[in-house]
Order: sequence, then C-alpha cells, then structure tokens
Amino acid sequence: MKKTYTSIFVIGFALFSMFFGAGNLIFPPFLGLETGLQWLLGFICYYLADIGLALMALFAMLESGGSDGITRRIGHIPATVLMSAIVLCIGPMVAIPRTAATTFEMSIKPLWSSVSPVLFSIVFFLIILALCIRENAVVDIVGKFLTPALLLGLIILIVKGVISPLGSIAPSQVASVPATGIKAGYQTMDVLGAMVFGIIILKSAEDKGHTEKREKNRVVIGAGIVSGVALFLVYLGLTYLGATVSNQYGTDVSRSVLVVSIVRSLLGQAGLVIFGIVVALACITTAVALVSSAATYFSQLSRGKISYSLLVIVICVFSAFVSNIGLDTIVAIASPILDIVYPPALVLIVLSFFGRKIRNDNVFRMATLGALLTSILFTIRSYSGSMVFLDHLPLATLGFGWIIPAIVFGLLGWLIKSKKAAV
Repeated sequence: MKKTYTSIFVIGFALFSMFFGAGNLIFPPFLGLETGLQWLLGFICYYLADIGLALMALFAMLESGGSDGITRRIGHIPATVLMSAIVLCIGPMVAIPRTAATTFEMSIKPLWSSVSPVLFSIVFFLIILALCIRENAVVDIVGKFLTPALLLGLIILIVKGVISPLGSIAPSQVASVPATGIKAGYQTMDVLGAMVFGIIILKSAEDKGHTEKREKNRVVIGAGIVSGVALFLVYLGLTYLGATVSNQYGTDVSRSVLVVSIVRSLLGQAGLVIFGIVVALACITTAVALVSSAATYFSQLSRGKISYSLLVIVICVFSAFVSNIGLDTIVAIASPILDIVYPPALVLIVLSFFGRKIRNDNVFRMATLGALLTSILFTIRSYSGSMVFLDHLPLATLGFGWIIPAIVFGLLGWLIKSKKAAV
C-alpha cells in the first residue's frame, strides 16, 4: 500500500507538470484580467473545459485500455490519421515549439534581451534531449525533482499576490464570462495532451510494478486526482492575480507582457529571475512529456522499426527550428488546427465510456464525422465571415456548436447496421 501511495504522488506530480505548460501559465492571468469581478466564474469554466475534460480523457483511456482504445472504433486508418494529427498538434508542430518560445519570451528576453533566440532554442532542446533520451526515467525525473521546484516558485508568487493585491478588481470586460473561460481552457490543448500523456503514465505505472488492472487503475486515478487538486489551486491563484490588475490593463495587452508585469510589480526585478525559473521549469517539464510521448507513439506506430531515441532526436531538432518563428505566430497557427481536431477527439472520449453498451461501430464513425465536418465549417466561418446560419446552432456561442450535429450523425450511424460487432 505504501508503494501504491508513493507511485500515486510521484506520477500525480509528474502529470501536474505535464499539464502545466506554456499555455497554462499565460491563459489564467489573462482570463482574470478579462473577467474582472466575475473572475471566479470564469475560472470555474476554464478549469472544467481544461483539466475537467483532460482528466475525463485520461480516465477514458483506462476504460478503453489506452489511447488506441479511444479511437479504434472508427476504423484503423481513420484512427491512425486522427491520433497522428493529435500527436503532431501537441508535439513538434505546435506545442513543443511553443514551450521553447514561451521560455525565451518570458524568461530570457526580459532579463537578457541580447541573447539570440536561435542559440537559446539549441540549448533548450539539448536539455530536453538529455532528459528524454532515457525513456523509463522521464516520469521519475519530472515527478521527483522538477515539479517540487516548479510548485515552490508558483506558491511564492501567488501568496505574495494574495497578501498584497496589486489593485482593485474592475467589472468584466467581456460579453460572456462562461464562453471566455471555456475558450481559454480549450486553447491549452490539455485534452489532446491527456490522450498522449496517458501513454507514458500507464507505462510508468506498469514499470513501477502495478501490472494488475485494478491496481493500475487505482494508481492512475489517484494520480489524476493529485494533479487535478494541485492544478485547481495554482490556476485559482493565477486567475486572481490577473483580476487584481483588471483596472490597470485592457484586453489588448499581450499575455506574456501581462504576466511579466504582474511578477515585476509583486516581486520586483529579483522576482523576474524567480519567475523566469518557474516558466523554464513549467515549459521544460511539459516539453519533456510531449517529446517523450510523441516519440513513444511513433515508435509504437512503426512497430519498433524506428527507435525511441532516434525519434527524440528528430523531434527536438525539428521543434528547435519551429520555435524560432515566435510565440504569437505559433499560437495563431495553433488556433484553427485546434478548432478542427478538438471536437472529434472529445466525441470519441465521451463515447468511449459507453463503448461496451454501444455495439455498432457506425455510431462512433458517424458521430466523429459529424463533429469533424461541423468544426471545419465553423473554422471557415471564423475566417471568412460566411455561413452565418452556424451561429444559430445550440451552444455555438460557447464554442460547442458541433455537439448537436455529432449527436444527429451518431443517431444516423445507429440506424446503419454495422458489418462487424464491436470487440
């Protein structure tokens, strides 16, 4: 039992660090600024859309026996394409380079503006390479060493902001606080991350001797609760810090500038050094998890023909190049990709909990297709201004306009007889 509790906390802290990355650091303070006096409501919506859905994805993996269990009901080729798109999205195409860009712009640039971003990206990914090259050591490195240092830095910042608020809180600056909170949680990519992080979380539990299904489930669920509680407290504090400067900044302020300004006001120039370390730790821990997870996935996809170590090297080199296009550009590129990939992934996560009761695979295929097609239309709508009729779909104002089409398509799939019964 002692071994089980130790594994729960080590893996739980590792999971906390994996989720708490670049996006999770810059979104809560800006959300607090936007929502002002209603910051608590905004935070709750953010948390549910971010970690609430991410933990649901993690538990769905347990129910389905892994990330491939979530996607396999739509067919081998579609499942492989979707999962590969997810891994690339939260991996070398977007999320991994974003960790390096965030570290540079929020840790290095405010203190040493003369440092070359190219040189920094090389050093950053050499560190990631060194931490990831031993596959079975990733979770222990993150959970035992990096996370305690990360939490300490965050606690110092938040406690100082609670004891000495930076100002009075202004009224909300947004039309819909719930929609703003949900959208912020949506942009962190943690739901997609959970589908990939789960690969190394499950493997870590097995490597620690928890091979029996019931015991492994207990460890992973316990780790999820530990990480969920820690993230709740940290996000709550960061959102409040943003609310305390809502009378001083407008919503046109850069997210990174806002966070740096809060730190400077609370802790002075010395605080920027502490904060720089916090940002670096947050981004390094997330980058380690993402690189390791992506390398593991593609190594398994190749059936071991491409080694884990080689993939780690390739991902680090590619991510170093992409990180130099800048944080704002990476975030801008990520937005439409997430708008398209998220809905079908969420549909499969929800349906996986009912997998044993839904014997017709066409329900999974059609519901996923409905969500995908609708999300593509909404993405086109956001950039072209056409297809105004989409705005009248239920829940469209909250970013969930794809739910009803997914349900309708799923019902149509139920009417189509499946050629093969679900296994």
